[in-house]
Amino acid sequence: MVDNYAIADQFSLLSKLMDIHGENSFKSKSYSSAAFTIEKLSEPLAQMSEAQFSRLRGIGESVGKKITEFLQTGELRALQELIQQTPSGVLEMMHIKGLGPKKINIIWKEMNIDTIEELEKACRENRIATKKGFGEKTEQKILESISFARGSKGQFLYKQVEDFALALQNKLESKFAGEQIMLTGEFRRQMETISKLEWITTVPVEKLKAYLVTDDVEVLASPGETLSLRAADQLELLFHSTTPPQFARKLFQTSSSEEFLSAWQNSPEKTEFESEEDIFRQAGSNYIPPFLRERSSIIERAKLERFDNLVQTGSIKGLIHSHSNWSDGAYTIEEMAEELIRQGFEYMVISDHSKAAYYANGLSEQRIREQHQYIDSLNKKIAPFRIFKSIECDILGDGSLDYDNATLSTFDLVITSIHSNLDMDEEKAMMRLMGAITNPYTTILGHMTGRLLLKRKGYPVDHRAIIDACVKHHVVIEINASPSRLDMDWRWIDYAMEKGLLLSINPDAHALEEFPYLKYGTLVAQKGGLTAARNLSSFSLAEFENYLADTRKKKLAISNG
Repeated sequence: MVDNYAIADQFSLLSKLMDIHGENSFKSKSYSSAAFTIEKLSEPLAQMSEAQFSRLRGIGESVGKKITEFLQTGELRALQELIQQTPSGVLEMMHIKGLGPKKINIIWKEMNIDTIEELEKACRENRIATKKGFGEKTEQKILESISFARGSKGQFLYKQVEDFALALQNKLESKFAGEQIMLTGEFRRQMETISKLEWITTVPVEKLKAYLVTDDVEVLASPGETLSLRAADQLELLFHSTTPPQFARKLFQTSSSEEFLSAWQNSPEKTEFESEEDIFRQAGSNYIPPFLRERSSIIERAKLERFDNLVQTGSIKGLIHSHSNWSDGAYTIEEMAEELIRQGFEYMVISDHSKAAYYANGLSEQRIREQHQYIDSLNKKIAPFRIFKSIECDILGDGSLDYDNATLSTFDLVITSIHSNLDMDEEKAMMRLMGAITNPYTTILGHMTGRLLLKRKGYPVDHRAIIDACVKHHVVIEINASPSRLDMDWRWIDYAMEKGLLLSINPDAHALEEFPYLKYGTLVAQKGGLTAARNLSSFSLAEFENYLADTRKKKLAISNG
């Protein structure tokens, strides 16, 4: 069944392309409005009749007919026609930071630039800055965005390739029963982005090639005992064929970073092992899981330390950071709570958007009071499960928060995040973040850098200074588990733990279907070595309640001098 997000994406793209082509602005805005409405609907459009969704505010009869067209044919004719009329380079410009549809229209229609290469050249020659509405800053942002996009080319989110990787693994195991076949490389190391999928197998290369190479699969290389393929003109698949005696050693080598492997090779090793565990045992080391084989420093730690207390998805007791239909979520608070009770969770932190996020139906002070009354009544109904009253409060441009302290004091806890004016230098970003951290009502700092993996780099921050300040002011840092965020970056988790900071794996869920995002946050948390004891969302209900009460006292004591 086609979901509402896919339909909304079609109308959003149609609106942007109409603006790029300079077409009817009224129609363009109606499609943009429809996309926003569709994305927030709790009921799938595919389960409604055209008469039903055409009556919805923000959709109407004209858009309703197009929704039916998409549901029946899988495409919008008007959109496909615009795509065919648009040069591929202009379509690529839509992913460049600092370029909206109106600016792309000027670049294409007025300056006759229709490729990324021509755009880059025009920026370097300062021709873009001279156009009205652009300027030198926009020009520089365009260059930075082009550079970032090139660095991200050929990369995929872990979640994007996960289903394909596991499905192909199962298919290979079924076809080559009795052979050893294992996923390795970046996927096994739980990297947040994946450039290629790798396998170790005892299946000979020629047999793999005969089975895998079809009209849709291109052979990139096949030297010796390796086979490199490209599937669907996108993802590289790399197979390492080896013999059973060498399987464990080859698996170990391909499941380790270059830095780790270079340091490990300084120690004596055999060529044949029964298993990876045997490799570590022979080296006098505790087993190092693949996801920790990044930095060379882990090798010394493993001589004294075991890694069996790391956070697991099953150890998470509460869903912290979730959005309901009070703001931009798809479900009611009660529906969310019922699903979490069914899954065995002990509590949920409801954190809808604050009033500055008007685009997400942020809560006014009056609506906050109404929501709190509603939550009180729900808590009586669904006890012992508990819903905590929270808010994802916007950090404003001057570092202040979106509500006054009197309003913030009415929440059980407050998550503070930056959602606007993301184009900042480090000084500006740090000023805003420090303003939130030092506020006595900030409990959790949300998605710290605002990054979107492979799309947006995120604003620059001084991680050490932020971690140190959060320790001092008893602020937890979120590991936002949305597969496109995974922010805070796992590379700073060890420093946070060294300083005694609490982190929290949070899904930032806007729908029931996003509750499983906890898995992706856990995968990167494990890479950073996070233990369940240092993960706030692993606290039991009683532990979480005690933590909030104790922390509020400490923070108010700091605030009062």
